[in-house]
Amino acid sequence: MENRKYLKNKQKIVIKIGSSSLIHQETGGLDYLKLEKLVRIICDLKNQDKDVVLVSSGAIGVGAMSLGLQKKPKTTSLRQACAAVGQGQLMMIYQKLFYEYHRTAAQVLLTFDVISSDERRKNAINTFEELLQLDVVPIVNENDTVAIDELDDSVAFGDNDTLSAIVASMIHADLLILLTDIDGLYTDDPRSHPEARLIPVVERIDDRIRKMAKDAGSSLGTGGMTTKIAAARIAANSDSDMVIVSGKDIDNINRVMAGEDIGTLFLAYKEDAFDLSSFIIHKEYLQ
Repeated sequence: MENRKYLKNKQKIVIKIGSSSLIHQETGGLDYLKLEKLVRIICDLKNQDKDVVLVSSGAIGVGAMSLGLQKKPKTTSLRQACAAVGQGQLMMIYQKLFYEYHRTAAQVLLTFDVISSDERRKNAINTFEELLQLDVVPIVNENDTVAIDELDDSVAFGDNDTLSAIVASMIHADLLILLTDIDGLYTDDPRSHPEARLIPVVERIDDRIRKMAKDAGSSLGTGGMTTKIAAARIAANSDSDMVIVSGKDIDNINRVMAGEDIGTLFLAYKEDAFDLSSFIIHKEYLQ
């Protein structure tokens, strides 16, 4: 078993939390207990002199709830309308919670054209660097009000797994934590195959690992295990370790930072043929 005690020394951390970890599945309403705990843990990490960036889903779900929609919106225009309503509400909640712990949060909305353009990406990197120097917690999401349908991979990230890994690369993070609706990478989908085994450590992402990346999305989220493997490749090649862990218990962040053997740890490594720009622009992981 890989000794993970070194993770407590990580200094620049990106935490991604998905919609399924923030929203009550039964009602579609926000889980305020989880949100409060998430903010408290991030503030405690900040008190340990660590830089933290939060990549948060949930805007469309919050907007849908506010508009009284019973199901996840399907059309692009309705999704964008829900995002327009929900993004401000979600950010207001985050701002209030961080303020209670004497911390300042900043909203950073990204679109795919920002990342795929050298000049705009540089500007975004400068913004992140300035915010972190000012001891601010950046809260990142894709700008769904202007991004086109997530299934159109030419103009959108497709999910926040990929976005969080790109952000980790941009800020030179040394750890990416994905809080999701499954507690790691399994040999098969554990929901339909009870005999599936959790893989604790992945040293290199090869064809065997890719074959295990069965889609494990939820009714609220957009990313499955395939996108998490893609995120791991981006993180690993950006010299960042990545951990996939269940978002059902927000305290799993502390467990990861304490070096406990939970979830799946992807170790940083370099692929000889890996080109980040090509990987992002051509969306090779969607092929």
